[in-house]
Amino acid sequence: MAQQIKGGPGRRDVLKLGLGAAGVLMAPAVLRAQTAELVVGGAASHKPWVESIVAPAFEKKYKCKVLFEGTKSLVNLEKMQKNKGAQYMSVVQMDDPVMILAVKEGLLEPLTVAKVPNLADLVAGAVHMDGMWANYLQPWLGIAYNKTEMKTPPASWADLFEAKYKGRIVIPSPQNTEGLPLIFIAAALAAGVPLEAGQKDAEAGFRKLATLKPNLLTIYTQMPQAYNLLEQGEALMIGPAMSSHASERKAAGAPIDLVAPKEGVFAMPSGIAVVKGGPQADLAYAYVNELLSAPLQAQLAGPTSSLGANKATPKPAGLPADLKVIQIDWANVAAERSKWVSRWDRDMAL
Repeated sequence: MAQQIKGGPGRRDVLKLGLGAAGVLMAPAVLRAQTAELVVGGAASHKPWVESIVAPAFEKKYKCKVLFEGTKSLVNLEKMQKNKGAQYMSVVQMDDPVMILAVKEGLLEPLTVAKVPNLADLVAGAVHMDGMWANYLQPWLGIAYNKTEMKTPPASWADLFEAKYKGRIVIPSPQNTEGLPLIFIAAALAAGVPLEAGQKDAEAGFRKLATLKPNLLTIYTQMPQAYNLLEQGEALMIGPAMSSHASERKAAGAPIDLVAPKEGVFAMPSGIAVVKGGPQADLAYAYVNELLSAPLQAQLAGPTSSLGANKATPKPAGLPADLKVIQIDWANVAAERSKWVSRWDRDMAL
């Protein structure tokens, strides 16, 4: 065994004396070895396609690691609120109504074409509040129906109101985001105007909805319960129905299908934004830009049963080439939603 030279520095002394120098020498190498990490907050349901499609391609291109935290939009909002001034998430993928709240609290950084070039290639209505966030995908609302019980698919939103379907229709509550457009649909049918115009006349919508009550089997807040009724044949139609969930049930073998009514479909929110003060800002903008690109959206449209927000993204198979997609005025929804829910509870109770 080697002996320590008397009077020379011992092992502990060597460590003490050498630590500073070693740290200086080693730090650059350690930093070079570290992989940049980008933390993205999104919906739990997004995790499979983010981790199997988006993250691998982005990590390869930008030599980094994507950490996806799957939860709910409101939970991501709470995280940003609690960490204001010391954010750890760089990007959030959230519903548009929650994005509005985040903007009001100063939690988001604006998107610009200079930092996110693909912003210029999005469909009308996909960029919100002067670039505070953008939609990358658009799940759509149509009518889901039991194809065993209904040999002829519904063709119009007006079919929900047909007297022959008494007690066989299921609709979502406006407590659910997909339930809100039913007010607009009813208003448009009542006035004989396009669906876009129906957003401006909630009063007419509620008057028309009163005539739907005899047809209702139930009003749901829990989507799985509604689809159980549809798949068992107790309900004939669900409307409006989310393309993502209906397509998932169809793919699992349920005897249902989803149609786009002739008047058009409503685009549902899938927003993406950069967190103000979040780390890895350059990677954050790059991530948003990739999600807004037509090639990546084309890969995601099928697995998510959504429309792409980029103009160059092909429509999923089975949809009409001339499909009319209506964008929802989410600022108006945010201002009026509580009032509409109260009115609904009063007028639509079964």
